[in-house]
Amino acid sequence: MRTTLLKTLGISLSAAVLAAFAYGASAQEKKAAPAKKPAACSTIKDMAACNAREDCSWAEEKKNAKGKVTAKAQCKAKPKPKPAKEKKK
Repeated sequence: MRTTLLKTLGISLSAAVLAAFAYGASAQEKKAAPAKKPAACSTIKDMAACNAREDCSWAEEKKNAKGKVTAKAQCKAKPKPKPAKEKKK
């Protein structure tokens, strides 16, 4: 009876040790970092940098009749094109 108990205990202990090594090895794997998104158009303050991107456009400052600035120049995102609708027959 004692030998059976020792064999069972040894097998359980070795299985626990192998499981601990497997867990440690999987925890050390490096995960790929997510790709960085480009800066939003509204954060760009330079006209050349704004025009260099395809998804942004530069809006000039607007003045009223008296010459007072009503809207500052800024970089804005271009509207996304709408998908073409299929024609029904």
